[in-house]
Amino acid sequence: MTGTGNINEDFLITEGNLFGVFDGATSLTPATYENGLTGGFLASNAAAKAFKQNDRPLFELAERANLRIRQAMIERNVNLDDRGCLWSTSAAVVRIRSDTLEWAQIGDCRIICIYTTGEYEFLCEGSNQDVETLCLWKDICRTTDAPIHEAMQNQLLKVRSGMNRDYGVFNGEPEALNFLHSGERQLAGICQLLLFTDGLLLPNPTPEQQPDFDEHVDIFRQNGLQELGDRIRTLEATDMDCRIYPRFKAHDDIAAIAVHV
Repeated sequence: MTGTGNINEDFLITEGNLFGVFDGATSLTPATYENGLTGGFLASNAAAKAFKQNDRPLFELAERANLRIRQAMIERNVNLDDRGCLWSTSAAVVRIRSDTLEWAQIGDCRIICIYTTGEYEFLCEGSNQDVETLCLWKDICRTTDAPIHEAMQNQLLKVRSGMNRDYGVFNGEPEALNFLHSGERQLAGICQLLLFTDGLLLPNPTPEQQPDFDEHVDIFRQNGLQELGDRIRTLEATDMDCRIYPRFKAHDDIAAIAVHV
């Protein structure tokens, strides 16, 4: 589902027993490339194509994805010394075997396991590098007519400079792999897996508090992904200036996959 941008920078893959979502980050520079493609789009697509080969352990596919992004930036003469220019993407990937789930996650993409009991849990917590920015925006948004990207430019640059220092993303830096979460677990008791980029989060008027994932999961279980996406878009449409529900875009891109085990 495309947000307010010209293209959807999020990407998803389903390749046999492998499923993944990738959240390309909107670049802080205005640079675009062939056919008007952005660095976020190119990063998410390069990473997704690396994982889609589905021929190695997930950690090795993650290494390949990160390297592919670096190679793509070099080919397009991106200044790798300027961290504001680096392309980046978050990711959440699972591979299902007969009775085992293999998974890998980096950045703010999420993986939820839903159990036959109705309970749910995250395989790991997504990063929360944007909380400080959104809290600051909540404090000042009613005193400025500027959109968030103008009013918070210095703060956005500060957060972006923390890539693979404070939080992880695939952006071609070898340090990214230090922030990769991965593991295996038994599938027993799991009935559904939900992988999604942060565009599928319900708008939150209080960014200083954790989102209400109970509501998020309930809507999904009762009515499916489309209904959840529609609910998010409806709430966002009541606040196109991003001031009631602090966020970076009126509508963010969404990539999501529901896997029935």
